[in-house]
Parts: sequence; C-alpha cells; structure tokens
Amino acid sequence: MPSSRPQYRVAIIGTGGIAHAHAEALAELRERAQLVAVADVDRTRATEFADRYAVPNVFDDPEALLASENLDLVHICTPPQTHAPLSSMAMRAGVTALVEKPTALSLRETDELAAVQEETGSRVLTVFQHRYGAAAVRLRALVRSGALGRPLVATCETQWYRPDAYFEVPWRGRWDIEGGGPTMGHGIHQFDLMLSVLGPWSRITALAARQARPTDTEDVSVAAVRFDNGALATVVNSLLSPRETSRLRFDFEYATVELEHLYGYREEHWRFTPAPGHEELAELWTHGDAPDITSGHRVQIEAILDAWDAGREPGVSLRDARRTLEFAAATYASAFRGVPVAAGELTDGDPFTLSMDGGSVPWEQIKETLV
Repeated sequence: MPSSRPQYRVAIIGTGGIAHAHAEALAELRERAQLVAVADVDRTRATEFADRYAVPNVFDDPEALLASENLDLVHICTPPQTHAPLSSMAMRAGVTALVEKPTALSLRETDELAAVQEETGSRVLTVFQHRYGAAAVRLRALVRSGALGRPLVATCETQWYRPDAYFEVPWRGRWDIEGGGPTMGHGIHQFDLMLSVLGPWSRITALAARQARPTDTEDVSVAAVRFDNGALATVVNSLLSPRETSRLRFDFEYATVELEHLYGYREEHWRFTPAPGHEELAELWTHGDAPDITSGHRVQIEAILDAWDAGREPGVSLRDARRTLEFAAATYASAFRGVPVAAGELTDGDPFTLSMDGGSVPWEQIKETLV
C-alpha cells in the first residue's frame, strides 16, 4: 500500500563538505523528501554534486534556484557569513530554511531573521542534530518528569584537534566570516545539547585565548556556568587536544548520565549510573526496541518531516537557536571583558550583540599596542 504521507521538495544551497551529510541523509529519507535542486557559486562543483546524488536541477545562483523551484525546505550549507542573508532570501521566497550552525554571526543578525520570520510567516531552523539522538530525547523526558531529581553539576567538553593547515581555508578562523573559533563553530553542538537538557542559564564567567593556532579567533575557551535551576557547569571548547573527545556529564540527585563520543553518538556512547538506593531508575534508561541510529543529520531531518506530518512546529526554532548563540556571545563577552555576564545582559547596541568579538579581542589589542 503506498504511503499517505506527503513527499516534501527539498534543495541544498552550498555543495561543500557538510552538504554531503545532508544529501546522504535525504537519500535515506527519499520516500519522504525529494532533493530536486542544488546551487553553488562554483557551478562545476555543484554539477559534480548533483551527478553524485542524482539531483535534476543545478544553479550557480541561490536566488535563481528559489525563484525556479517549488520548495518546502532549503538546506543552507554555505560558510557562516552567508547563513543569515540566505535564510532571509529563503523565507522571502516562502520556503523554510534549515541552516547549518551557527544560525547567524551575531545576536543582531538573529534578531533581524526573527523580524523576517514575523513578516513572512516562514521559518528558520538550525542544524543541532545531537538534540535528536534517541538517548538525548529520552534524557530530556526523564528530566522533565522529575525522575532523576534536581540537576546539580554538569561537564561539557569539546576537545578536538585542528592543525595549522586546517586554517588555510580562507574563511576559517576569521571573526567576520566564521563568527568565532571553537566556541562558535565546534563546541556549540555540545553546549547546545547541554542547554536543551538543563534549560535556561543565568550567569557565565569565562576565559578564552589564542594559544597556538594561526587564527584571528580563539582556539580555546573555558566557562563556568550557573543555570536558573541552580545547577553548575563547566564548559571547555578546544581545537588543541590531540586525543579528541566530545563529553557531557550530568549529575542529578538520583543518577549520573554520561556521554562520550566524537562527532556523533549511539546508545553505546552513553552511561547511566543510579545513585545508591535508586537502582530501579536503570530500568527507565533502557531503550528497548528503539532503533539505534547515530545522532547525525538524518535524525533531525526526519524529526522535521514528522513534525510537519503531524501539524507541529519543527525544531530547532530560531528562538531556541538564539539562546545558544547568546551563550556563545556571553562566553566571549565575559572572557574579553574579564567580568561575569548574566543572561539577557547583552542588549541591543552592546558590541557583543553586533559581533562575537565585541571589537575587543585581547590579542588584537596587544598587537596594535606593539605596532
């Protein structure tokens, strides 16, 4: 019997490295989503990409793609500097934009996107696929139910390694194009997942430095965080760590929940430890017959399609993405100003709402003084 679910029409703008993850995910979901067009300023690259994934229509201009195709969703897989302009273009064409992180380069740009959402009724969704792995969904449900007790302590570590050669790509390591270093472009996935579990944060005290890499941005940041619910957390974002890991640990009143992986997790990467006297909680963690799928792009794209089928708003909404970007901006503001930063403190007109560097990068100021 044929499926009664609609098949959604999808396009991809930008056919570089990350676009392949999107195309492969869509290929696995081909019965529900049809990839009908791609665009890239490098038409040769776009054509090779289209040939590889059997995409019928190729453009070298995203505006022409949006004008020519009847789309439900467009995946924006371009360098970060272009995310906000392309998302606005998509919304004005009546298409939902699914944009790679970061959603925008600044809180100001994010608020401008919100204004376009309000004007057009279209939406911007952000790729934070680790929210959608089965274990993360299960953990959030347990937290909401109160079964684990109060959250008390958390650790969030993105300790990756990128050699100097990584920054030979012209847009990497630049505030004006990439928006920041590992805080903005690498660790953001892990602390977004942490925020989705622990909820609103209230205060950040941070440090950041450019220790070794040939970049304008930081290559490491460290933050201490207080949450509205009283939990305390530490967050490390590094590109200097030869033994790479992505690690989250949550200590609740009645259990510890840990995750250690690198770029995507399965059930085997999680560990659940009930507190003495609460051993029965282990049964709540058992995943049963649920499919054990890596927390990659497919799980989030599938969740978007499921939400549309059910008439629900899909995630990750612009409002949720802004909370995560505000966490990054506050990390930079605290590190560069040398003071704690409270949630909501970075209001319109503050330099750190206009750009993540806030115009006050310490190592740039030292360089200017020496000159």
